[in-house]
Amino acid sequence: MVNKSDSGSSALEASTFGGRMPAGSGDLAIETHGITPVPEDNRYGTPRRLFTVWFAPQMNMTGVFTGSLAIVFGLGFWLGLLAMVIGTLLGSLPVAYLSTWGPRTGTGQLPASRMAFGATVVLPAIVQWLSSIAWDGLVGLFGGEALSTLLHIPFWVGVLIVLALQGAVGIFGYELIHRVEAVMTVVLVITFAVLTIKLLSGNHQIVTPPTVHHGALAGSFVLEVTVALSLAISWASYASDYSRYLPPSTPRKPVFWYSLGGIVLGYICIQAIGIAGAKALGAETAVGVRDIMGGGFLGALALVVIALASVGSNVMNDYSGSLALQTVGVRVRRPVSALVVTVIAFFLILWMHGGDTASRFQNVLLFVGYQGKGTLGAHLQEGATTVRLDGQVRTVRCQVRSISGFSAHADESELLDWLGHFAAGKRPGDPGYPRRVFLVHGDPEGQLALEPKVRELGFATHVPHWHERVSLD
Repeated sequence: MVNKSDSGSSALEASTFGGRMPAGSGDLAIETHGITPVPEDNRYGTPRRLFTVWFAPQMNMTGVFTGSLAIVFGLGFWLGLLAMVIGTLLGSLPVAYLSTWGPRTGTGQLPASRMAFGATVVLPAIVQWLSSIAWDGLVGLFGGEALSTLLHIPFWVGVLIVLALQGAVGIFGYELIHRVEAVMTVVLVITFAVLTIKLLSGNHQIVTPPTVHHGALAGSFVLEVTVALSLAISWASYASDYSRYLPPSTPRKPVFWYSLGGIVLGYICIQAIGIAGAKALGAETAVGVRDIMGGGFLGALALVVIALASVGSNVMNDYSGSLALQTVGVRVRRPVSALVVTVIAFFLILWMHGGDTASRFQNVLLFVGYQGKGTLGAHLQEGATTVRLDGQVRTVRCQVRSISGFSAHADESELLDWLGHFAAGKRPGDPGYPRRVFLVHGDPEGQLALEPKVRELGFATHVPHWHERVSLD
């Protein structure tokens, strides 16, 4: 049982965090109620509405893009689909379970954590608030692009329209969100079904074979499972936000299964489209979807739905973001908090679009291993603008990035420990005792630093020079 006398629970009772609550289904007045637990007398609704509130938000271009990564990883259609389904199911299970806590506590996900952990939940609340803004920006980018293309208006105006719509829904709150997602489920299912038919009837290759094999195939499979899992589980901190008004007598099983069914089916449908249409969709833009639909009326309809899908997904970010900000301890009314998320997201989208964010994820050469001095990789890391490949001078037009944490070889202490086993219980000249240790790996400075430490183990050492020949007998 939750002890509401603790400091975490007391923090939820501030007057700013309470307010007007919907009186029942169809009450679309503005919900000013925030993170304060919903009294039992104000609970209403059935678990069935959880299916649509979790299904519709997944049906957006971000899901299409994520699905296409399975092809980028080289898995092909069937293995990519299998990896995506496994990852989605694993990531959705915690979301469905946490959703069952809404009827039991009458509290949103992070506020419920505050009752248990007190002020220590502030850090994850800050992270969620920032992530809700980031998701607003990423999804809203596609919606703004779609409206800009459809109406031939400036990009910022398209973004403003999308964010104004989602901001209004987020401000009105819980009941309107459930109603909007129910309508969006029908609209999006029909539209993406048409898109699927177009893909299947076109000249695009749908069932593609794997392009990687053996260990690389296993690694790509695990990576795709991880990507799909992380996408689904990212909703975990939102889970009970959309079930907290359900009556406390609501059985757990239907809450769990409706939540699980909504998020799993939503993600599988949209990511399967990404896997099937990875080649045709190109850069995964709204324009690409319009072209696949054949332009004309269907193409325009696709752009409208992409914009609406952005609204449907982002209202969840605005609403849960508003609760996260209150959980941090910022004493503003929930509608104001939701508005803050939307406004910041607007400027984030403009910044991303101004910096051509889409191109930042294309034409990138990523080094995940050490590049020795003098090598082509080292020159690129140092900022070379031209390189010689196949006897020709090439201009470097891609971005060059490095991740040093993936270096998998042993460090100095591990090398010395490994080498020391050859001398354990032996003397020079004994069978198995190295006659000489050649240091051939690493930069010259590193070799010279390691050599005296190898000698301390009792071994003769030699650091060969470039093109030096050594006879071994």
